[in-house]
Amino acid sequence: MKIILLGAPNAGKGTYARKIKEIYNLTHVSTGDLLRNAIANNHPIGAEAKELIDQGSFVPDEMIVNLLKEELEKLEGGIILDGFPRTLSQAELLKDITDINAVLKFDINDEVAIRRGISRVICKDCGGIFNLLKLKPKEEGICDHCQGELYRRDDDTEETIKSRLKTYYEQTAPLEDFYKNLGILKSVDANLDMSHPDFKVIKNCQEILDKI
Repeated sequence: MKIILLGAPNAGKGTYARKIKEIYNLTHVSTGDLLRNAIANNHPIGAEAKELIDQGSFVPDEMIVNLLKEELEKLEGGIILDGFPRTLSQAELLKDITDINAVLKFDINDEVAIRRGISRVICKDCGGIFNLLKLKPKEEGICDHCQGELYRRDDDTEETIKSRLKTYYEQTAPLEDFYKNLGILKSVDANLDMSHPDFKVIKNCQEILDKI
């Protein structure tokens, strides 16, 4: 099973990826981590990417996709892609190297996304995500999962989140039509928080994925 998670900032993709990964025994693949590891390990693509970054240039999509292709060839079993693709050009390149079974699109209202973002804290060690309004850690400042220290991202401000939402709608939202035309886009209402008694996001994801 190979799935992609789509959704505006603060839709909960990271949290849902963790849950879905556990349920279906999938590997969570991050292209950002792949690039950082390639640079740290002096991989040929990593070395070229570092040179571009040091020059203030963007890393071309083709280089990212080539790293991803190498990773997919090493992995056994299913994967979750979160944060990639972000643009139509990336989606086209991804289509050339692997088949995707489903794209889960987490729908969220802007006001909910902003509220979540400005109250979010993240574990420095395991990346666990908590919300000081609706999903508080059991102990203040301490991660429930690994007891790591929780912190607030510098860019989790209302102004920055609005800017990120604008970028999402301009660049990433068009992917919805791309995957809808392929017949694999599935929408999930992600406006409710996990603490809400009617929360059914994970259940709805399972209903979709169990049919694949």
